[in-house]
Amino acid sequence: MIYDITPPVTPDIAVFPGDTPLTREVLLDMQRGDALTLSAIHSTVHLGAHADGANHYGRDGRSVGEMPLERYLGPCQVIETRARRGTRLEPSELLDEIRETRVLLKTGTWPDPTAFNADFTGLSVALVEQLASVGVVTVGVDTPSVDTADSKDLPAHRAILQHDIAILECLDLSDVPAGTYELIALPLKLMGFDASPVRAVLRTM
Repeated sequence: MIYDITPPVTPDIAVFPGDTPLTREVLLDMQRGDALTLSAIHSTVHLGAHADGANHYGRDGRSVGEMPLERYLGPCQVIETRARRGTRLEPSELLDEIRETRVLLKTGTWPDPTAFNADFTGLSVALVEQLASVGVVTVGVDTPSVDTADSKDLPAHRAILQHDIAILECLDLSDVPAGTYELIALPLKLMGFDASPVRAVLRTM
């Protein structure tokens, strides 16, 4: 069974306040009598389900095109949580022990990808440290950021950078039961870029 954990990418999809929303420019259109349809997009690279490059939050970090592909492909674990809106997720709020090196955290605090709610849950530094201590190399969240919306010093990002953990954000885990899956969420090879949209899916093992 395959779970599509990618929110639909449309002009209505929410982006972080101040970032560039999606627009589509139709250059040729078969509905208008052209020989083919051809369009261009203008958007933030942090669009919908996406992978962050380490250069998004670290001055000398790798761009998303340089991130190791194995971070986004292979066994992963979806973990449900007792997340509280507007707070940071603590290790005690995970509802299962960590068993895989790729972990997707289901918080349910950003339920509508077309409406930006600023009280979504971030990650605590203590949780990042716990993930790192058991060998986690990729963390995914169902929110727009691993930090809280109002964070300026980005402690979760900084801790993740220190441990060289890859980040996936804006995943739709609403219909996915807790458990182990195969993750497929490959970013585009965008050299120098700080993120890339992904088509993220989970396949039952």
